[in-house]
Amino acid sequence: MELTKKQTQVLDLLEDSNTNEIVFGGGAGGGKSVVGCYWLIKSCLKYPGTRWLMGRKKLKTLKETTLKTFLEVCKLQDVVNGIHFNINNQSNIITFFNGSEILMKDLFYYPADPDFDELGSLEITGAFIDEVNQVVEKAWQIVKSRIRYRLDEYDLIPKIIGSCNPQKNWVYNEFYKPFKNGVLELNKMFVQSLATDNRFISKHYITNLKSLPQASRDRLLFGNWEADNDPNSLIDYDNILSIFNNTFVSDEKEKYYITCDVARLGSDKAVIMVWRGFEIVDIYDYDKSRLNELEEVIRSLIKKYKVPIRNVVVDGDGVGGGIVDNIKGCVDFVNNSKAMNDEYYQNLKSQCYYKLAEHIQGDEIYISFEVTTKQKADITQELEQVKSDNTDDNKLRILSKDKIKNLIGRSPDYSDAMMMRMYWVLKPNIKKYKIY
Repeated sequence: MELTKKQTQVLDLLEDSNTNEIVFGGGAGGGKSVVGCYWLIKSCLKYPGTRWLMGRKKLKTLKETTLKTFLEVCKLQDVVNGIHFNINNQSNIITFFNGSEILMKDLFYYPADPDFDELGSLEITGAFIDEVNQVVEKAWQIVKSRIRYRLDEYDLIPKIIGSCNPQKNWVYNEFYKPFKNGVLELNKMFVQSLATDNRFISKHYITNLKSLPQASRDRLLFGNWEADNDPNSLIDYDNILSIFNNTFVSDEKEKYYITCDVARLGSDKAVIMVWRGFEIVDIYDYDKSRLNELEEVIRSLIKKYKVPIRNVVVDGDGVGGGIVDNIKGCVDFVNNSKAMNDEYYQNLKSQCYYKLAEHIQGDEIYISFEVTTKQKADITQELEQVKSDNTDDNKLRILSKDKIKNLIGRSPDYSDAMMMRMYWVLKPNIKKYKIY
């Protein structure tokens, strides 16, 4: 079987004694899945009695796609089904004549099994995860932790490889971006894949990629990791960037507001934002904070900007309730409370996020505060995760915080603080209180 230069590069990494984690990602048609399957087949034949994992987000999809690629590679290598190996569709195990095995695994994130306990005490020699961008980071980490079977016997080191197309999620953060910036950890490697690398690919395939809409073409033909065309996204990437560049003055320029997303038991980041209309003029964030410290900051900002108590909103869920109790008259934001105005949203949080997306899409939000590079990157990343999440009852809802945490590795605290500003857009007629 002839391989491209990129495929050979990846296989060399899979044979070295330094690289533990490899992502072969980029445009479509670069032969990424072929490499993963080829490595599994070669390893099973070379190391008798070893055990390997072939995974994908859903087992059904794996059998319909990755397994077919596996069988095609076997055919090219004269490795015959029924002679050199057998597939058990009940146990989902491919068993080779020399005792080696490939376990086909479903790596979908099930809320009932957030720690992937289903993998249990599994011991494997290595792993290939196809379309790794579709699984959560924890699945990658758990599978990686299970690689320990018969390594010493064959003088091997733990190896895990993932294939994927570009997507702005944990793969982008953990592999592509550090690679691009030259700071990727020494035991990790990212290899960019393009359809044009593959001299064996049909010219018609390239023509079809060229005919796609621009965002899809950028991702799948040119391997552009910055492009994102998720149909569930509520905010366009260009509009997100505009919030740092807009220079308009809001019609509500004389009205000040404070929004506070409180860190839950110290596990998240606490974020306080001061707004002049729809302009964010001040941001305070804390990795670790005490409630009394946050309360003190909010009170100082109330005085500094002369903010009416009625224009202060605090996330009252969990520990934030203590601040709400002490700052009498502020708005207690309960994320899972009923949507206002009888609108058909799952809860208030979803309703406010949809409204925030509407305002950002309309270029009506402006951050004039001089954010750091890190703050800008985090805010941008969080707003990219503002996506619809379909439900059986058809009520509109956004992607849950837990799902976002699994995608980006942290809580969306900046965007939550921005989202709460929409409370007054949805409910503008609140009775007046004295300025604190």
